Amino acid sequence: MSFVVADLTGDRTEQYRQLTAQAAALVAGETDRIANAANLSALVFHALPAVNWVGFYFYDGDELVVGPFQGKPACVRIALGRGVCGTAAQTRKTQLVPDVHAFAGHIACDADTRSEIVVPLVREGELIGVFDLDSPQPGRFDEVDRAGLESVAEIFLSVADGGAV
Repeated sequence: MSFVVADLTGDRTEQYRQLTAQAAALVAGETDRIANAANLSALVFHALPAVNWVGFYFYDGDELVVGPFQGKPACVRIALGRGVCGTAAQTRKTQLVPDVHAFAGHIACDADTRSEIVVPLVREGELIGVFDLDSPQPGRFDEVDRAGLESVAEIFLSVADGGAV
C-alpha cells in the first residue's frame, strides 16, 4: 500500500479536517491496534509543526504502557493519575497543558518538552489508553488542537480491535 501524506492547507480548523480525513484513509480496513497507532503517530508527527513526540500509551488493566510513537525514547510505564498522561487516563478528559513545568507531577520523559496535550482513548466506557503529543514550544496546543486531535483519536477508536496489547 502506498500512502501519500498531503500538505495541510487553509486555516487550522480546515487543516485538522484534512488531517482527520487522511487518518481515516490511512486506517481504513485495518483493525490491528498496533498497526494503526504506529501509522497515526507517524502521520500526525509529520503533519503538525512544532511537535517533538506523538504517540500512544495503552492501558493494560493496571497502568499505561508505551505503544507506538514518533520522537525520542519515552517513559515505558505510567501510573493512572500520575503526570499528564496518567491524569488524562484517570479523569477520562483531555488534558491541555500550556506549560508542563506548571503541571503538578509532570513526568519529564524529554527535557525539551514545554507543552503537552493528552487525549484519553475510551470506547464503550472502557479505558483503552491515551493519545499524547508534546511540543518544545510553550503554549503550542489550544482548543483547535483539542478538537482536531480528539477527532483523530475517534478515528483510531472506530477501527481499533478490542484485543489486549
